[in-house]
Amino acid sequence: MLERLNQAMEHIECHLDQRIEVADLAAIAVTSEYHFRRLFSALAGIPLSEYIRRRRLTVAGAEVLAGNRTLLEVAVRYGYASGEGFARAFRLMHGVGPGEARRSGGSLQSQPRLTFRLTVEGSSSMRYRVEEKDEFRVVGRKARVPLVHEGVNPAIATFIRGLGQETLERIESLSDQEPEGIVSVSDQLDESRAEGTELDYYHGVVTRAAVPEDMESLTVPAGMWAVFESSGPFPQALQYLWRDVFTQWFPSNPYRSRPGPEILRTRLTADGAQAEAQLWIPVERTAA
Repeated sequence: MLERLNQAMEHIECHLDQRIEVADLAAIAVTSEYHFRRLFSALAGIPLSEYIRRRRLTVAGAEVLAGNRTLLEVAVRYGYASGEGFARAFRLMHGVGPGEARRSGGSLQSQPRLTFRLTVEGSSSMRYRVEEKDEFRVVGRKARVPLVHEGVNPAIATFIRGLGQETLERIESLSDQEPEGIVSVSDQLDESRAEGTELDYYHGVVTRAAVPEDMESLTVPAGMWAVFESSGPFPQALQYLWRDVFTQWFPSNPYRSRPGPEILRTRLTADGAQAEAQLWIPVERTAA
């Protein structure tokens, strides 16, 4: 898998001055576009589109300083329809406009080319199972919130506090299947998975029960799920679990992620410092 990912990185390098299709990158990596975006973001720490943009502006910066092409020629070569748009993007990354950079020969920012390598860490194992699940509903309350990669998500915390104990108890009483009890459900995430992009967050239960009039529901089609278990400090253990699933488990197992909601069941200790988590990710088997 890592070899194929590096072949996709080579394709990006060879086509920075051309249109780069995610479908082509996914085909090189022998996976789906959806999973390729997810896997890249988890491994690289930035969205695929942002990496390509920064690599283009890195190479464009070198051409600006070289002075062999006009600024407009450089802009067009790297996909900008106008000099103004190129100048804005250039300044956002490098902190200086292309004209000023050419005149002064000042220092510029650089996005290094990425290469993926396998790193073996310790001897810990990840607890997981894979199971088929019939169609079900998530029922509860819903909010549109920004994506936060590290620490507690303030928008989600505020949303949950506003529900009230009586509403939480009513929601929990509807639970009638795995994962049991109240769960956090993330759906309709932006394909970039960039910090600050929005998603649909459900605080609810997995159920076949009727939907109360004052609650919302999400119907989830039948399919295969990978279920991961973890425990540790809250919220770091939960965020590390998501990271490890995509950086360690997927590259080592014959599965890939598929579109669908991600479900997290969390049980906190009395002081809120520790958590036991169960993460459900929709998956499908890869070709042998």
